[in-house]
Amino acid sequence: MRKLLIFLCLSALLCSCKAISSIIHDDQVVASVGEHKLYKSEIEQFIPNMIPAEDSARLARQYINSWATDLLYLQVAESQLSKAELDVSADLENFRRSLLKYRYEQRYINDRLDTLVTDAQIRAYYDAHQTDFALKRPVLKVRFVDVMKDSPNKDAILKMMTSKEYNDVQRAETLAKSTALRYFDSSDNWMDAAELARSFGLDYTEMLTHLKGDMIRYEPADRGDLMAAYVLDIRKNGIAPLEYCSSRIRDILISARKHELMTSLERDLLENALESNNFVIYQHE
Repeated sequence: MRKLLIFLCLSALLCSCKAISSIIHDDQVVASVGEHKLYKSEIEQFIPNMIPAEDSARLARQYINSWATDLLYLQVAESQLSKAELDVSADLENFRRSLLKYRYEQRYINDRLDTLVTDAQIRAYYDAHQTDFALKRPVLKVRFVDVMKDSPNKDAILKMMTSKEYNDVQRAETLAKSTALRYFDSSDNWMDAAELARSFGLDYTEMLTHLKGDMIRYEPADRGDLMAAYVLDIRKNGIAPLEYCSSRIRDILISARKHELMTSLERDLLENALESNNFVIYQHE
């Protein structure tokens, strides 16, 4: 009688668990690997709304294949690896320690790092490390336009973008943005020649062969547009201008401060632990 009661209780519990599972996953199973099942609702969370049906189907297939691949790898690994290889407890512990160390380091740095870098500090570093800022490629200040050759506004844009008058430059930008293919003004910031060359679709050395006076003009033979860059200033060699290096110097100074903070943290941890006997080095003869 007692065994019968236990059997009935277990049966009821099993049925209850199956009912709960049915409620939780009351949607369509789209794939399975062994006992693992992938439900339609899980895929729907991954696929963005309002995309074409073919894109939706492709993303669904990618998700299903990725889900199955992970589980199949796990099955093979669990069946093929030795008991020692299956034991990942040491790896998990090392990862946990590294993760906690990293999180504490980030909090320590965020609480103490001084991110204010003055112009004087940037200038001092620049002056003390001139050779670190030797130019590998020319840098330029330019205004660039890409406009159709038959555009009625082409000549006006080209003329006004080379003007020294502020109003002319503003009119050139307004006109170019409404009628040209592309336009940007980097007259206040230095650009790497390679970056500018990408706008022309050329190597920077080839681009510079089209520099005549203060204008770079390039007309692709197989297209109907004209690309032009008005060069306000160019530095072809020597030391890069300070304003071009400022952002990089700021990053260098902040990185050095981070390194100093971490060094002091490690030193303080060791010294405090030794003083409190939390860290003991044993001497053996």
